[in-house]
Amino acid sequence: MGEKTDLPAAGWTTVIKGGDIVLPDAAEPQRLDIAIAGGAIAAIGPELDAAGADIVDASGLLVLPGGVDVHVHFNEPNMGHWEGFPTGSAALAAGGVTAYADMPLNGLPATVDRAALALKASCAEGRSAVDYAFWGGLVPGKLEELEPLAEAGVVGFKAFVSKPGGEGEGRFVEADDWTLYEGMRRIASFGGVLALHAENDSMTTALGDSMRRAGRVGALDFAASRPPVAELEAVHRALFYAELTGCRLHFVHISHPDSVERIDRARRDGLDVTVETCPHYLMLTADDMARIGPVAKCAPPLRDAESVERLWAQLAEGKIDLVASDHSPSPIELKAGPGLSFFDAWGGISGAQSTVELVLGEGLRRGIPAGRLAQVLAGAPAERFGLTGKGGIAVGKDADLALIDRSAGYTLESGHLQYLHPNSPYTGMRMDVRVVRTLLRGQVVYSLDGGVVPAGGVRTAGGLGAPAERRQAAEAGTGGAFGGR
Repeated sequence: MGEKTDLPAAGWTTVIKGGDIVLPDAAEPQRLDIAIAGGAIAAIGPELDAAGADIVDASGLLVLPGGVDVHVHFNEPNMGHWEGFPTGSAALAAGGVTAYADMPLNGLPATVDRAALALKASCAEGRSAVDYAFWGGLVPGKLEELEPLAEAGVVGFKAFVSKPGGEGEGRFVEADDWTLYEGMRRIASFGGVLALHAENDSMTTALGDSMRRAGRVGALDFAASRPPVAELEAVHRALFYAELTGCRLHFVHISHPDSVERIDRARRDGLDVTVETCPHYLMLTADDMARIGPVAKCAPPLRDAESVERLWAQLAEGKIDLVASDHSPSPIELKAGPGLSFFDAWGGISGAQSTVELVLGEGLRRGIPAGRLAQVLAGAPAERFGLTGKGGIAVGKDADLALIDRSAGYTLESGHLQYLHPNSPYTGMRMDVRVVRTLLRGQVVYSLDGGVVPAGGVRTAGGLGAPAERRQAAEAGTGGAFGGR
């Protein structure tokens, strides 16, 4: 099985030989070769003629499409001392990820208008190891900036209905109910998509204040202050607004299976809605958060062991569309500084480098097909957010590939991490698989023996598309593979 173009073998620059290739819609990996020319996949088939081409021996390796992480915080501009494009993208390359979308926070100013987007783009240009795109933000007072940001090529818009944290002039702020509703109405008018951090702020603030007054400031107290009902209420509210406005909706970092079930029901009822979870909700529990400490603090918080099991079942069933890291780093002193309570520590997990290895290793152990895992790690995020050429192994696609050794399990150490601040809740965890090589448009950007090749990435095509096309799709009510009104 395979497919070929008319390009002669002499035009191929590289041939990946003998790997177990994870093709779209294939039940099992297939032993095939991949030929590359001009940065794209030129042919796929058995025993391709590699005369004159560089050969990459992938014997015994699993070959996946490069991961697509649509939820990272690299904090530029002006917050690169937390993490910047060079180190954050290097971590992704080392983890088998070849494209990402950077969130509008926690850089200063937040990416909520075209000027801020241009500033962020200038920070990334020539400094990213892999390809990238940007999110815009939905915040009060900036509704008129939504369509200009879409015109400038953002993949979508991020909003919070709870306080996002952070300090400084120009920081990102939460959307009140009117901003959320009116923003969704406007985003729907040009066919955009809204990504939402769903937690009811009045619930979490009241419970958090009560915990502090009682002197209950530990990890399990923090988890109790942000209960599943706070997430579920915000999910219900956003789905109601989506039904009223017709806005395409994406829920980020959903932590609880009850929320997944509610979103899946809405999709079956015709809403164009997708759901994302993160490796930390699949691999760690609230008890782990108490054991590991603030390095494992995040919002929504980690849940119980039963929730972890249910999330894995939902991922296998197709109810969870994609997995993203929500890489949200900070200097270690903001996690473990003297006198910091768990409530006061920065709430974000550094995990971008480990997403593919964690999800693939644990997913295969649980018997989930490699094709399904590749879909949540690459195919679905690329499709949902219009990252052209990304997310799959097929002729004409970018030659973005992750070569993975299923027999090279290892224990993650801080010295393996490419982050500016090498702390992670996964340090000390046994990884069942290992990324040994990452190719971006046919070029090696990471190898286990050679490390990361910096600054090979470019801003990738995609996003919301041309204005006329967006409006036509919105007026037609088409929602693509994810459904729609």
